[in-house]
Amino acid sequence: MNFEQNLSMLFSDINIPEVFISEYLCSANGDYVKIYLYCLFLCKYDSEISVLDLSKKLSIPIKVVEEGIKYWTEQGLFIKKNKTIELADVKKIEVNKLYTLKLTSSPEDAALSNSKNVLRTQAINEINSSFFQGVMSPTWYSDIDNLFKKYQFDEDVMVALFRYCFDRQALHKNYVQAVAEGWSTNKIKTMNDLEKYYLEAESTNKIKKSISKKLGINRNLSQYEDAYIEKWTKDYNYSMDIIEIALKKTTSKTNFSFDYLDKIITDWHEKNFDTPDAVNNYLKEQKQKAKEIKAMQSKTNPDQIALNKFFDNTNTQYTDLDRFYTNL
Repeated sequence: MNFEQNLSMLFSDINIPEVFISEYLCSANGDYVKIYLYCLFLCKYDSEISVLDLSKKLSIPIKVVEEGIKYWTEQGLFIKKNKTIELADVKKIEVNKLYTLKLTSSPEDAALSNSKNVLRTQAINEINSSFFQGVMSPTWYSDIDNLFKKYQFDEDVMVALFRYCFDRQALHKNYVQAVAEGWSTNKIKTMNDLEKYYLEAESTNKIKKSISKKLGINRNLSQYEDAYIEKWTKDYNYSMDIIEIALKKTTSKTNFSFDYLDKIITDWHEKNFDTPDAVNNYLKEQKQKAKEIKAMQSKTNPDQIALNKFFDNTNTQYTDLDRFYTNL
């Protein structure tokens, strides 16, 4: 009996639907795929195995096995029933997705889709051949159609979206959706919008690198530091020429911060300074005023000077802007 069983197993096959490969395998952790395939094998023979034994058999830590089971449960491929796990029918899951999406489409939506059919078909065919080797999963077609409806992207932008994700080796649905959401937030709909966005992003990145170099920062900027720079470049429309004026004023400070720089640059923005000349002229005026004040103080009675310094040290609370402009 054992010999016959071994022969049967030796010449037996496990059918893996191609939709599993196109829909789930590429975006899943390698250990998770290993767990799924072995569980599929166990199901064929109605075998039982504990998490500990599964961990030993696959040489995978118990924690990873538990995470893998949780992952496939969230994907709907594992169905927990008491102490057993049932493997769902992958084909049935994908057919239900397609059927549900089809039912939710109105006649008006279908007519609109037909009117754009030629360009849409060309775009989808290009996505299929360029990024899926001609074997794109059926559910991707529905997902792409939903992306068109939600974000109103041009066909060229849709192809560019998939190329962006493909080039970053992240061609899975969550990442595609996240990038699409980001582009939409930046009001991208046409290729002109996208090209403008790329140019602005490239310019901002150059400024970020320049700021890091000039400040001697040998690490990636934090999320908050990035946000400051994007505010200066995008919201204020300031070039590096203006920002560098503020950077030069940090050389005498041992513990400067981006918050300090932001206060200075925001002050210039609120004063409607939009060129380096406007900023420099203002700084010259402030420097001249400081000289005039010192000249007046030098003519004052020495006792009065000492008294003024005393009150300055005890009562005056300087702001960052005060310190900036008094140390020009």
